[in-house]
Amino acid sequence: MDKHYLSVNPLNTKSMKANVGNTDRLIRIVIAAILAGLYLAEVVSGTLGTIFLIVAIVLLVTSLFRFCGAYTLFGVNTCKNKPDN
Repeated sequence: MDKHYLSVNPLNTKSMKANVGNTDRLIRIVIAAILAGLYLAEVVSGTLGTIFLIVAIVLLVTSLFRFCGAYTLFGVNTCKNKPDN
């Protein structure tokens, strides 16, 4: 049996090409900070607060990894310089 057939590596950098540019990253980080701040200051709470916190975490993670799965689905790329393969 071919060992590559069973091999799964979801964090393979070749399959996760950067598609989040610098401006996009900055906007995501600012929005994540605002959403997390609203939650931590108890301006929003309950289900809405939880949603704000989850969205903030997703925005922060996507900005740190420079990769957005939704961008891949829709063919969006906000990187100025496309990374070489």
